[in-house]
Amino acid sequence: MGLRKIVEQGDDCLTKVCRSVTDFNARLHTLLDDMTETLQAAEGAGLAAPQVGVLRRVCIVMDAETEEYIELVNPEILFQKGEQTGPEGCLSIPGKWGLVTRPEWVRIRAQDRNGSWFEVEGEGLTARCFCHELEHLDGHMYTEHIDRFLTEEELVEYMGEDREA
Repeated sequence: MGLRKIVEQGDDCLTKVCRSVTDFNARLHTLLDDMTETLQAAEGAGLAAPQVGVLRRVCIVMDAETEEYIELVNPEILFQKGEQTGPEGCLSIPGKWGLVTRPEWVRIRAQDRNGSWFEVEGEGLTARCFCHELEHLDGHMYTEHIDRFLTEEELVEYMGEDREA
């Protein structure tokens, strides 16, 4: 396994639609392992393949409740419900946050590293991460949903209110 460089906003990889994975082989397994290690080192909640320069429909999301990593290959949102608005950031836009409205709950269908289909659900932060990472696979970023970036003071205030709730 190895750490991969996370590309930042402005890199063309982040604006392209990713291709589906068709070969479930050692190369894919290495990508998934490297992405997990990279995500752990960056202390993030999710990472999509285009963020490490690979235009494939692959992402990793940390389940906020179990703190386990979920590997998603060729993922798609099947159902979503509810609404939540909260601060969102991205490893490809370090140090910046904006308020984004996402579904409160989502169900995802994806393949695992061996090509087997499965479904997984997430709510709250996990649902937010699923939506955020899947957008990367279609060349979109959270900044398309915000009016402006939050100031440091606004972020601290919002996070303080969130902890109290």
